[in-house]
Amino acid sequence: MDSVELREAMSRFATGVIVISVGGENIHGMTANAFSSVSLDPPTVLCSVSHTAVMHQAITAGGRFGISVLDAEQEQLARFFADKKRPLGPEQFSGLDWEPGPLTQAPLLRGALAWLECELEESHDSGDHSIFIGRVVRAATSRASSALLFFNGKFQQIGVDTD
Repeated sequence: MDSVELREAMSRFATGVIVISVGGENIHGMTANAFSSVSLDPPTVLCSVSHTAVMHQAITAGGRFGISVLDAEQEQLARFFADKKRPLGPEQFSGLDWEPGPLTQAPLLRGALAWLECELEESHDSGDHSIFIGRVVRAATSRASSALLFFNGKFQQIGVDTD
């Protein structure tokens, strides 16, 4: 199987866009779309992170993480947290509108569609990534109704009123 063919095929699968974040000593954020609900009972979600990503070590060391589900208007934040040249540590959140999650201290981005705070339950290696399974300890939603998607290698929007 050619990884280029797989990337092309998977680009046809529309996904939501999130920013995963970790607070505390290893404060960090990362854009991702490899994210899914796993179970309602117990409440769990999963995210897949490359072994070489800074986020991999941050989640492993911190044991907690936050998820901000991005609104259609937050494409710039998605691009920022996907940029490997951005500053790391606390500086990457400087000037951004966020608040620490009350249970995890993970930075949660204001204006998002939803926020989750998770405690790391399990980690499974698969190829060059780890699948992190988090128990959701807090969830909240906003009144926003338009979502940022990733489809065909580009950011897209859904639910945006074009009137």
